[in-house]
Amino acid sequence: MQLALTVSLILVEILLVIVLADFLAGVIHWAEDAYFTEDTPVIGPLFIRPNIVHHHFPRFFTRLSWWQSSWDLVLIGGAILLIAWPLDLLSWQLGLFAVLSINANEVHKWSHRTRNENGRLISTLQDWHILQTPRHHGLHHSDPKNTYYCPITNLVNPVLERVHFWDHAEVIVEKLTGVTHRPDTAVRGKGPGPEWLAAYRPVPKQPCATPCSACLKQGDHRPCAKKAIAAGRTKSSAQNSLLLSGLIRETS
Repeated sequence: MQLALTVSLILVEILLVIVLADFLAGVIHWAEDAYFTEDTPVIGPLFIRPNIVHHHFPRFFTRLSWWQSSWDLVLIGGAILLIAWPLDLLSWQLGLFAVLSINANEVHKWSHRTRNENGRLISTLQDWHILQTPRHHGLHHSDPKNTYYCPITNLVNPVLERVHFWDHAEVIVEKLTGVTHRPDTAVRGKGPGPEWLAAYRPVPKQPCATPCSACLKQGDHRPCAKKAIAAGRTKSSAQNSLLLSGLIRETS
């Protein structure tokens, strides 16, 4: 009986840690989607610009490595653990929270990848609703793109939507600061987006004249798809080294 009670309490603690990590990731996601602009010093180029790209071109996110998606969360998670260590506050609960929070944007990325790209394990965890499903996250990318911010599970978002949590939060922010939700040019009828978005626009794929699955038909002088993609990435890096040299994060 005692063992069953202990196991039950541990499972409840695990669930609460997961919910807390998901909720706080959603708060960060909401703040990045709703406030500041790409011209805001430091925050703008590092966080807001990638968010704008992600709302216009959600699949661009999937090109990024784990480090490119999570470097800022690694710094935050590491700082939390370093502060907790000398205070003797380290615990398995805090460790689990740090691991989940650090990987929140990677789980978010999995919601945008195909089953083939994710592989059997991740796809199965999504099917079992242990990880957030693409269908669930798709609600965030449905106009007006201002709901379902929490990216890790399917548990937290419905509760927050039921109580209109984000609407109430934005009312409070507006009353305290006068700042309202940033217009989203990715919403139908709200565009066009900024001109710099053209650098991130996906290369359209067309049937190739030769039997090569990696090639784009681009006329007599158009390059192979592999080279075009590589050139596009290089060009984007040159245009904004802060975004594409490792200091980048996309959440929405």
